[in-house]
Amino acid sequence: MTTPVSIIEGRTGPVREMTSLVEIGQALSSAANLKAALRAVLHILENQQEIAPSAIVLLSERSGSLVVEAANGLAAAELRQLPHDDLIRRVAESGQPVVVSESARGPVSIARPAHRTRPINHDQVFICVPIISNRRPAGALGAVCRLRQGQQLDDAFEFLRVVAALVAQSVKVNRLLGAATERLLDENVNLRAELGERYDFANIIGNSGPMRQVYEQVAQVACTGTTVLICGESGTGKELIADAIHRNSPRAGGPLIKVNCAALPETLIEAELFGYEKGAFTGASASKKGRFELADGGTLFLDEVGDLSPAAQVKLLRVLQEREFDRLGGGSTVRVNVRLIAATNRDLEKAVAAETFRQDLYYRLNVFTITIPPLRARKDDVALLADHFLKKYAVEHGKNVRRISTLALDLLTSYHWPGNVRELENAIERAVLVCDGNVVHSYHLPPALQIVEDAGAARSRSLVEAVEAFEKEIIQDALKTTRGNRTRAALLLKTTERVISYKVKKYGIDCARLKT
Repeated sequence: MTTPVSIIEGRTGPVREMTSLVEIGQALSSAANLKAALRAVLHILENQQEIAPSAIVLLSERSGSLVVEAANGLAAAELRQLPHDDLIRRVAESGQPVVVSESARGPVSIARPAHRTRPINHDQVFICVPIISNRRPAGALGAVCRLRQGQQLDDAFEFLRVVAALVAQSVKVNRLLGAATERLLDENVNLRAELGERYDFANIIGNSGPMRQVYEQVAQVACTGTTVLICGESGTGKELIADAIHRNSPRAGGPLIKVNCAALPETLIEAELFGYEKGAFTGASASKKGRFELADGGTLFLDEVGDLSPAAQVKLLRVLQEREFDRLGGGSTVRVNVRLIAATNRDLEKAVAAETFRQDLYYRLNVFTITIPPLRARKDDVALLADHFLKKYAVEHGKNVRRISTLALDLLTSYHWPGNVRELENAIERAVLVCDGNVVHSYHLPPALQIVEDAGAARSRSLVEAVEAFEKEIIQDALKTTRGNRTRAALLLKTTERVISYKVKKYGIDCARLKT
């Protein structure tokens, strides 16, 4: 074990103490967790103040027992393994400090400010100060110090008392954050459980008003056997809504069969939907069940139903009316128990007026209509969707991309998204692929998104404007990383705090908003 030396050496002592306190404060505010922060504190005490061995013990909120959170120069895992364990326990429980002479193994009186000139020569002491949180003892900091000639015991004591106060503040903040996080996690679990009883929207992202209305409609119709017509532009997620309806219906245990009517040639639609008998046409070497038969007892999802041919529309109408049909080339009637969910990106009312879609079939399909809003009508969901796709494709492509910069999010939100959620997903996947760091910036987005106005139209910018926009984004990103701390942001960007403060004022950056 290394021999501890003076906490203060000559005239440089106060400077060293101040430097150590600054570094201890930074360690407590920037470490990943409390244990790491406390280990860093003891490391600073040993390397800069040459105090060792030392330990920090905290009172557990749950068990009420004392736990060794950090020990420097000691291999202690339990309090009883520490020197002076009884004294540490007494200080942690009573909140009263203790100073013991290592040579005499007896208590030492701490010099008061009026007697600071009194030196204690060549004495090695064990100082244990309480860690007070919310006016109650929360633990103790114990350390062994050797006081050389001309040094004051109360200086060492007061220094450790300040360190303990800094630790106490960190413990308080950490426990408040831990309690808040635990409460939020509990609320999240409860909400998920509650929503899980009503909805199963595992793959649907969105909390905006229009999407909440969609969720309510799904909840209303899912438990019934009613035919549903889902309307919406291409890329809005109509298939996901159909999945949610099926999973929340009494038919959830049955099959969900999906057919994209637009992807099938007109000559094959009937055969695919209703099946065919052997020899019904050239190449029909065996009988085959259609999608309706495969969906018996479950749900059939017809996507792009507006693209059905007139002949297929007639047969579909018969199935909806009679719940029966004939296979292609067959003579016997097949009866099925199928719930139908149809989807279209066309205006079927206009198609009916143009006589390209049967009016009676439209009325049969249009029993309960759910209209999916386009992404431009649910801008509040853009950030949620972008973050979801970022995590998805970072894992899929093995990239360490963690978040999207503020400016990039602003561009994503202001874009008009003619391709809706599908276009957003493609844009984020591309950004993840081209990103060479852990943050997606505006220049990683597709060209169409990089310069947009609120209305979604692109505009040209001068070189100065483009450089300033880029500079603002970099500064915002650094401040977000440091939670609004300008000094640390300046270190990240290898500049001065004065420059950062000037740029913050110039660009109107809200540091308080970036702390969260």
